[in-house]
Amino acid sequence: MYQLLIFDWDGTLIDSEGRIISSMQAAAADLTLPKPSDAAVRNIIGLGLPEAILAIYPDADTALIEALRDRYAHYFLSADPTETHLFPGVRETLQSLAKTHRLAVATGKSRKGLNRALTETGLGSLFEITRCADETTSKPDPHMLEEIIWMTDVSSKAALMIGDTEYDLEMGQRAGMDTLAVTYGAHEVERLLRWKPVHQIDEFSELQPWLGRLNSGTQPS
Repeated sequence: MYQLLIFDWDGTLIDSEGRIISSMQAAAADLTLPKPSDAAVRNIIGLGLPEAILAIYPDADTALIEALRDRYAHYFLSADPTETHLFPGVRETLQSLAKTHRLAVATGKSRKGLNRALTETGLGSLFEITRCADETTSKPDPHMLEEIIWMTDVSSKAALMIGDTEYDLEMGQRAGMDTLAVTYGAHEVERLLRWKPVHQIDEFSELQPWLGRLNSGTQPS
């Protein structure tokens, strides 16, 4: 049914929430800004960094956005010791899915951040194409997915957007494609279901069996 599977990164494939939160809080402290709550930072996971900063600090000007962006990158890429790791079943499932589907990534991360993550995890070779927020338009704008569709020459109806935030699902809906919600990431299930995903999974390892049932013509549950 689906030829192309498009994955969000943070919160969908990798558990990086703790580092995102602590890096943003440390960056704010460096600039003597009010400390954002864990919930406030969790809410913006998935957005491009400038958009995320404006969601937390609506009055931030361009200079402050750039300063906070620089300090956040410093912590997230090198100075913050909080560990990140792939969610259970991600590596094995992606390796198996790559034999039967085309795979892509659509992420709010920067290109530098994603390239580093792909190298660290060893997953880079599995994805045909990846798009990042600093080289296109931030979620939930559908432009990122439209670029992937154009570059892969796959119909939006043959693609599935998989993510853990409402930004992922809104982006997919606006791009005219089905979406699948993962419930173990940043946003609560209630927020995800508002965007009417075709299915939801509570563990990443549930994805391949569900796709198998679709391909066999069995009604998914």
